[in-house]
Amino acid sequence: MRKTWYGITFAAVLVTLLLNVISSRRPDWLVVRYPEVLHTKITVQFGLNQRCERTITEIPGGNGKITYRDYECRDFPKSVTDHCEDENSQFCAAWTSAGYLDFIAIGFAVISLVTIIFGVSTHSRRRRIWRAVAGLVLFQSLLQIVTFGIITDMYQSSRYPSFDQARPGVGYVLNILAWILGLLIATAVITTGILADKGHRWAAGSRAYLPIV
Repeated sequence: MRKTWYGITFAAVLVTLLLNVISSRRPDWLVVRYPEVLHTKITVQFGLNQRCERTITEIPGGNGKITYRDYECRDFPKSVTDHCEDENSQFCAAWTSAGYLDFIAIGFAVISLVTIIFGVSTHSRRRRIWRAVAGLVLFQSLLQIVTFGIITDMYQSSRYPSFDQARPGVGYVLNILAWILGLLIATAVITTGILADKGHRWAAGSRAYLPIV
């Protein structure tokens, strides 16, 4: 493959890495907004490894409203608080596994970038390294898809109290964008690499090569 295509691939993989990192750190994969009670609005956000609660209380006063805001986060799921030792054991195990898989996906994205940098150093490496790049990006996407599948199953089956009122948030959407982009990148790299192996100059560059027969 040409250096140009590796450069484009590097930029695209970097975008998926950023999306992956941002989505994994956001606490709003699932969001629950409770109805207002006694002038108080409560919003609970669930991320891969934390639960955040925002409370806004507006008290009518003589010169308008007095607003009190509170925002607290904690680890999620938590053994005692979330009953991981008894009735929620399967949920906690699945949710925690999703977080681990998403973290591993980030690692594969980093390895992909390092592989591209290493691979473009010589012409002979550029001829072979596209297979490794495609495989790493594809595996990263598959891990993110599994993470997405676990969270979606927990959400749709209401495996945790209040999930029946939850809605997907920004973190959830960014995860979808990341693995869709990853699949497109892997497909593009495989297609370009195969055509380069067949001697197409636009894919292989000025030093196009043909297989020895």
